[in-house]
Amino acid sequence: MEKNKIGKFQTLLVYLLCLLIFLIIILETILGMLPPTARDVLIHHLAIPKLWLTNGGFYEVKWADFSYYPMNVDLLYLIPLYFNQDFIANFIHLGFGIGTGWLIYCYLKNNVNRLAGILGVFVFLSTPIVVRMSTVAYVDLGLTFFTTAATLAIIRWRNESYENSRWLIISAVAMGLALGTKYNALIAWLFLSFSVVYLYSRDTGRQWPAIRCGAIFFLVSLLVFSPWLIKNSILTGNPLYPLFKGFFPASMSGVANDAGARSMVSGDAYMGLFQMREILYGENFWETLLTPLRFFFQGQDYSDRYFDGVLNPMLIILVPFAFMNKFLRDQKLFFVLFAVFFILAAFFLDQLRIRYILPAIPILTLLTVMGIMNLFAWAARQKGLFSYLGLSALFLLLLILGGRNIVYLHKYFQSLEPVKYVLKQETRDAYLQRHIRSYTAMRYINEHTPENSRIRLLFLAGRGYYLDRIYEDDATYGMDIMRGLAASAGDKDTFHKYLESLKCTHLLIREDLSVQFLRDNYPPETITRLFQHLGRGTELIHRSNGYGVYRIIPSG
Repeated sequence: MEKNKIGKFQTLLVYLLCLLIFLIIILETILGMLPPTARDVLIHHLAIPKLWLTNGGFYEVKWADFSYYPMNVDLLYLIPLYFNQDFIANFIHLGFGIGTGWLIYCYLKNNVNRLAGILGVFVFLSTPIVVRMSTVAYVDLGLTFFTTAATLAIIRWRNESYENSRWLIISAVAMGLALGTKYNALIAWLFLSFSVVYLYSRDTGRQWPAIRCGAIFFLVSLLVFSPWLIKNSILTGNPLYPLFKGFFPASMSGVANDAGARSMVSGDAYMGLFQMREILYGENFWETLLTPLRFFFQGQDYSDRYFDGVLNPMLIILVPFAFMNKFLRDQKLFFVLFAVFFILAAFFLDQLRIRYILPAIPILTLLTVMGIMNLFAWAARQKGLFSYLGLSALFLLLLILGGRNIVYLHKYFQSLEPVKYVLKQETRDAYLQRHIRSYTAMRYINEHTPENSRIRLLFLAGRGYYLDRIYEDDATYGMDIMRGLAASAGDKDTFHKYLESLKCTHLLIREDLSVQFLRDNYPPETITRLFQHLGRGTELIHRSNGYGVYRIIPSG
């Protein structure tokens, strides 16, 4: 194909991609204006900072293991929460996504061309899991931004023949910020620490300077990460709490210490990945083993079985084509090793969630775009009809794969129904009542209970963000409390003493799950006695949408 036609085609693609990126950001901006409703936001990322503000300062939430996670990005959310503008936290998280897109653009523009850079931004920002994360106040895009910055800074340091140590320091600082954002960064830290030593040693033949550079990277990252390690060491005796509970004896009271096997990344009880998937979903060994590939083809939002997220197959299908030429071959191999290591480590060490492998997605995006550009160059080199056929086939492939992302964005936008709220045709309360069943009960508590009330949640899975009172839950989300109530139901005084031991003034209960739990675990006579004592020891003051608010009647 003639060069001038290729140039016009590339220019047209640039304008089209810029338009699509602009539309994606506009739609995500509209969705970002919605009140927070995402699960982990209501449990953790906004809930814990709000408890700090409600308590008047730092507040140790002993009942929540996740409150001991590093919270660099969550600290940023304190600012909009302080000014009662919680939706701004969505835009902070979106900013990290856009920032990651900018890093992708810079790398591809400098190493390939401007079209590749803009294509990289589109591929990344339109990836379904990135679209979803860009509209909620999670921390995964913050982690992704910092790990991508750390990785690309090492590449820049290497490209400059290791002479500009500024890039090594920048990489280490970014890695430290990633570690202070989420424990998943430990995977990248391990990989990059060894990579610094290996790459320097291999390229220069100097071993001790390589070890020194690796030590600098490791220690600077550790220094930036250290405030969270120090906090946890003081509070729990375990700098990486709740990870490695079996290695660090807990030094605090009020927090259960489980010395069993744990997931390294999340700290959750870990029975064995293959056994768990077989019991829960009937998957055989090979189905579970192929999960890292299934991430890209079978992901579904809000499905534990299908990894609670959606990726695009292009992120793995087109990667091999990045190696059609020897250009940047070492860097491509480095990217492949990073992505494979991160995905496999997350696969074996943590629960299977697509967002937990997000730091690998920008790296796969780089490889995908380089594969696309190689295919484009190959098709353009063909003569006559073969060139047009090759370009048409490539365009059709990209249209199909890219169209998946656009279709996902449309469906996701429709599912959240933002238009009425954004146009002020629907109030915040009305929107939240449509999307959060427990919101009406929480609003009642906020408006009709004393400010010094303390609320105990039962079977709400920790979703207490919209309470304006101090509240507590536990690691079993209420099952242990129900067991305690059932165990003490044989005697009136014992039951009252147990209620008082909870040190709360009200109970907020999801009633269908509590009744189901009791029916599954206790005989009818025990359940009857429990409800009789509960009727004498508490007063039902509100019920809506299956949630009951009970005021505990003081004894005496």
